[in-house]
Amino acid sequence: MADELLEMALATWGARLVANGVDAGDLAEVARTLDRWDDWCAAWSRIGARHEELGRRALAEDRTRSGGEHLAEAATSYHFGRFLFLEHPDEARTAHRRAVRCLVDALPHLDPPGRREVVPFEGTQLFGVLRLPPGGGLHPVVVLVCGLDSTKEELRLVERSFLDRGVGTFAVDGPGQGEVEQTLPIRADWEVPGRAILDHLSTLPGVDAERLGVWGVSLGGYYAARVAAGDERVRACVALAGPYDLGAAWDKVPSLTRRAFAARAHSSDEREAREKARAISLAGVAPRIRCPLLVVFGKKDRLFAWQDAVRLAHEASGPSELLLLEEGNHGCANVTYRHRPYTADWMARRLGAWPGER
Repeated sequence: MADELLEMALATWGARLVANGVDAGDLAEVARTLDRWDDWCAAWSRIGARHEELGRRALAEDRTRSGGEHLAEAATSYHFGRFLFLEHPDEARTAHRRAVRCLVDALPHLDPPGRREVVPFEGTQLFGVLRLPPGGGLHPVVVLVCGLDSTKEELRLVERSFLDRGVGTFAVDGPGQGEVEQTLPIRADWEVPGRAILDHLSTLPGVDAERLGVWGVSLGGYYAARVAAGDERVRACVALAGPYDLGAAWDKVPSLTRRAFAARAHSSDEREAREKARAISLAGVAPRIRCPLLVVFGKKDRLFAWQDAVRLAHEASGPSELLLLEEGNHGCANVTYRHRPYTADWMARRLGAWPGER
């Protein structure tokens, strides 16, 4: 019989894995063969290695498009192996390094291709992936902000929804995430790293600095709202499944999530983590959001209350819209067809990516 942590992971995150590019057969294999959470990372690393081998072989045979696709799939599998996996840090770090390597090697072969970017930030660096739609000139770009224990390696399908509508993407690892999780802890004032990210984007060829948006999921939904509240360059913001006040929700959050927050916030114990979670709040911040805001939330979210979304949409000072999905789970990963296309259309319109709309 599967142990409690494994059952919790599959029940809470299974739909999310598939929604973000994990092959449904791979997920079924893990669910069928695993009975201990302790083996989670190893199982996904084996699957990642399988996809990576296909990618390396395809590149060696000059089948570059297939190589890029396989390597991007490998990156996603490796990423979800280390996702919320705190029991064996060295094993998780190895899986993450492989995810980063596979994505970097895939980027030139994706359609459209991607480019790794290094963002200077407070004496260190943040890392992101820029992808622009085909064609010359300047393109609008939306910054994609991950949530707790998420990374840029998870966002290929989200990128696709925007790119298909003429909006470039910049998926980034911020404080407490991915490539900088060991050096920079989670922080509440995401307008600070957000400013550095927008500063960097504004200097890049092909990027229209007058048409920048921000999208965030889960804790990244909170981060996106903070960036929009603190930087007038943000023309439009999407907050998907973000908490309004993490401290208030703390006792209802699953244990895997609380443990991951403690680790990524560089907390010594859960008591310290709880104190840091109390700083994750939009109270007094939401009214400073003046750009168009789309808040997306599922009524069956097991992490945060859907009333958080209502409160954020109500308190924002600019034009706001609430997309509340009756059957949506956390991140609405089980009903992506109900929000992902609409969100991409909404952002494309606000950033003037549609013909004749500037």
